[in-house]
Amino acid sequence: MRPTVSEIRQAFEHPETRAAATSGAAPLDRISLRDHVVEVEIGAFQAERGVRQRISFNIVVELTPVSGPIDDDVDRILSYDRLTEAIHTELAAERLNLLETLAERIAERILAEPRAFRVFVRIEKLDRGPGALGVEIVRSADQAGHAEVMEAPVPHPLIVHLTPEALQSANLSAWIDAIAADPRPAILTVGLPEGDWPKAGHKAAQRRIDLLAIEQNAWTLAARDPRCVVRATRTELDWAMKQGQISVWAPSKLVLDAVHGPKEGIAEMVAWLGREVSAAAILCLGDCEVEGAEFRDPNGEITLLS
Repeated sequence: MRPTVSEIRQAFEHPETRAAATSGAAPLDRISLRDHVVEVEIGAFQAERGVRQRISFNIVVELTPVSGPIDDDVDRILSYDRLTEAIHTELAAERLNLLETLAERIAERILAEPRAFRVFVRIEKLDRGPGALGVEIVRSADQAGHAEVMEAPVPHPLIVHLTPEALQSANLSAWIDAIAADPRPAILTVGLPEGDWPKAGHKAAQRRIDLLAIEQNAWTLAARDPRCVVRATRTELDWAMKQGQISVWAPSKLVLDAVHGPKEGIAEMVAWLGREVSAAAILCLGDCEVEGAEFRDPNGEITLLS
């Protein structure tokens, strides 16, 4: 059967058009990545060895419906970062000769995500001729699982808890310099601010008030140094850890959403976070009692690099 004009046109459209044209009676939600360009060494020809060339990625993922409301919660959706992470993880794994192999591996990795149903992957070489040379594949969840998917490296962050006296220390900027220089990603935690904050006669209400007071303290720290960015969701923390960035933890969301979360007290909360993110170490600056933490005098100097 000869292809129709529309089928020929769709073949050269963005994969999102292909996904829409081939969707079933009940179309699925889709997320997409357009024109993501990376310089990498790839190719089977001798002229492609030892040189880097620009590769363009266009990806569309069809998603199974989420159970229950999303509630504007980034942790309940498939993040766009998972698409770029799939690309960079596979590019870092080994040098490849074929775009077809790279496309297959990226598709396998994306389809390992719980909500991924079908994925369109288009990869093009931009520097091998007057136009773009590439491949496009379509894979669905029932085709995945046959190849072993290498797990992306799991970051093990350094957690640094800053007590009120540490936050007021003249050494704070030097400590943040040392934390930024450490090769490990870092998550800074703070406790309740000094002074007064609202009090309630109800335990659950007071818990929420205290968590919000901690977050106000976190924002105060972030305002003092642009390297310290407040992050509240696991998706945000994971992304920052993979980028080697410093986060200041705003605990309300993770603590209140946890089935077996910390019950009370900043010390328990910090230790719980350390277990949740598989922390390499917990450093406590000031007089605090966090299980498994290494304590330092807030008036002294710290050297994090070994």
